[in-house]
Order: sequence, then structure tokens, then C-alpha cells
Amino acid sequence: MWYSVLQKSHLHTSVHLLKKAAHNLKGNGTAAHVHNYRCRSAFKLLEIDDKYKLLKPGFNVIDCGAAPGAWSQIAVHRVNSTGASEYNPTCGTVVGIDLLHIAPLDGAHFLSNHDITDPVTLAKLLELLPGAQPHVIMSDMAPNASGFKEMNHEKVITMSLIDLAEKVLQTGGSLICKYWDGALAHQLQQKLSAVFRDVRTVNPKASRKLFFLARSYRKNKIVWLYIFMHVVSFVHLQ
Repeated sequence: MWYSVLQKSHLHTSVHLLKKAAHNLKGNGTAAHVHNYRCRSAFKLLEIDDKYKLLKPGFNVIDCGAAPGAWSQIAVHRVNSTGASEYNPTCGTVVGIDLLHIAPLDGAHFLSNHDITDPVTLAKLLELLPGAQPHVIMSDMAPNASGFKEMNHEKVITMSLIDLAEKVLQTGGSLICKYWDGALAHQLQQKLSAVFRDVRTVNPKASRKLFFLARSYRKNKIVWLYIFMHVVSFVHLQ
């Protein structure tokens, strides 16, 4: 009897949670339409940026896996890349990259059908960025949006986003990226901690996914570790 009651109670709770989740998703979808965002993922970045203040007027931003462009929409507004702000004349730059096509957006430069690991993409990126150094690299992309097939999220991040950060991110810059809470998550956090002073996980209410927020980039940390390891190896060989 008690088992039957508990089973019904558990079923009722599960149904309630599913209905609540569906309602929240529907609500975000409606809100996205009202605010003219390209998709509801915009609310993830809004929530994160409201708390951590990553995007500021005058900042340069790279949006990796940008399609359909919702995160770029938020970045355009917050870094004032259109120069439309009445309160701050400083203008930033937003560059979005994706393997897919991205519809044009006022205030953003899009590299559609481009792989972020391709040297050609990097060359075009450097041409578009003032001083070739962004303040923020952000990514809401799934693993298959990286240009690689059948790769785990650790390799996607370390081979694309961290590599990109090492090449272009300015000292003190930030990186925000989605990850899957699997066996490799701890290793991924360690890799980020090797090049950023502050690495934490964030779980915005507007999302079912987790994000790594890495701040205060330490320029050339990877390069110096690489040199140090080779010097040590050379000494041992003598």
C-alpha cells in the first residue's frame, strides 16, 4: 500500500516538474519573441552577464558557434558596437563565427561557414578585431559545432577555444563556454585554470546546461610552461 502511495506521489512530482520545465521553456521562447532575440539562449548570456559584468562598452568580443546570433545580439548591445548608446560613446566590436550561415546583424561581423580552428578563419578574425585582441571569447556551441566529428567536449574546448584564447585573447580577458558535466569536466577545469586566474562553473536559471566562466587570462602561460618543460628535459639530458 505504502509503496503504491509513494509511487503515485513520485509520479505526480515528476509530472509536475516536467510541466514546470516545459512552461519555463515556453515562457523564455515567448520572451525571446517579444524582445526580438533570435532564440531563447539569449537569456543565458543575459543572466550570466548581469551577474559577472563581462561585456562592457568598448569591449571586443568573439562569439564562437554564433548561429543563429542571439548571443551576438546581446553582445552588440552591451559593448555598444553600433554606437547607439546615449550614455557611453565608446564602441566595441563583435565578431561571430560558425560553420552554419548566420543572418546579418547590425553591429556584428559574421564569419559564416567558417571553422574556428582553421588558420584562414584566424587571419580573417585578426583583420576584423581592433588591435587583434578581444576582451571576451564566448561560446554556447555544442561539440559538433566545432568542426570536428565525434569529439568529446574536453577536446573541443581545449583544441579550439583555449587555443584561440592563447592566440588572440588579451591579458586579463575572459572566456565563457558551455560544457557537459561528464568524467572529463574536472580535467577541462584544470586546463582552464592553467591559463586563467579565476575559473568557476555557472548554472544560469535560463538554461539546463552548465558553463565554465574563466576570467583574468594569463598571457603566454601555456608558452612558458612549454618552454620550462623543454628546458627541464634538456638539463636532464646533459
